[in-house]
Amino acid sequence: MPRTPIDITVPDLSGKRAVVTGASDGIGLGIATRLAAAGAEVLLPVRNPGKGAAAITTIRRSAPRAEVSLRELDLSSLSSVAALGETLRAEGRPIHLLINNAGVMTPPDRQTTSDGFELQFGTNHLGHFALVAHLLPLLRAGRAQVTSQVSVAARRGAINWDDLNWERGYDGMKAYRQSKIAFGLFGLELDRCSRAHGWGITSNLSHPGVAPTSLLAARPEVGRSRDTLGVRLIRALSARGILVGTVRTAQLSALHAATSPAAERGGFYGPSWPGRMGGPPGAQALYPSLRSTDEARRLWQVSEELTGTPIPNG
Repeated sequence: MPRTPIDITVPDLSGKRAVVTGASDGIGLGIATRLAAAGAEVLLPVRNPGKGAAAITTIRRSAPRAEVSLRELDLSSLSSVAALGETLRAEGRPIHLLINNAGVMTPPDRQTTSDGFELQFGTNHLGHFALVAHLLPLLRAGRAQVTSQVSVAARRGAINWDDLNWERGYDGMKAYRQSKIAFGLFGLELDRCSRAHGWGITSNLSHPGVAPTSLLAARPEVGRSRDTLGVRLIRALSARGILVGTVRTAQLSALHAATSPAAERGGFYGPSWPGRMGGPPGAQALYPSLRSTDEARRLWQVSEELTGTPIPNG
């Protein structure tokens, strides 16, 4: 694979207000840094204030004039999501960019959110669904671009309709795939609803490919005491420029989807090397698991019921 630097141009974002979830480290921190460097005011909703403060320091090293601030958010708690929505609505300022980037991946044992949902489904999908619901007036006011990060894992798997919370036989990878399929179906349905109801919001999907991020690394908070074999292999391949990307290149698909004039509403963007695990961002065909509008509508209704946050879509 080529070793020449891979990058994109982020347009001037002066006057734009951006919200990036999962921006205290890894891919999300890189995304937030690029948005701030392009002139956007960037909000970092974080669970850990210490990590958030360190992230702001990192951003300001790259963009000394960055307008960046923290807000509190735990996507695994619907009350925390509602509180952030109330805070931002009280501030009364339109949101122009929302990048739903945060996620948790494959806890070795089944865990639940504070509301009793399987952790990955509750955090990766339901938490973001509720966030969009609470921010909808601000997103409409800003005619926002919403970009949601899914995963190459969503190429396989399905929604486990008979057991959404994996109470009968937990499989960490299958549950992760479901959470990302659900999240992708929601992101596409959001764009369809916006067009149907004149909300002025555009929504699309991205995926980062495969890169040596913290998702598969040692994370005691999800019950993983050591790095997985998978992340050690990914680090080795990434260092050699073979097949997979780097943490820096993994940022580019979401940045392209969220800011490029060429990115299309309802589109899907990811790395373009063979295997779609690394390389520069490009348009991609929707995975079969993301193509059913009937499943998307069904999931929307179920998500409203589970989160108690209605978003009229019909």
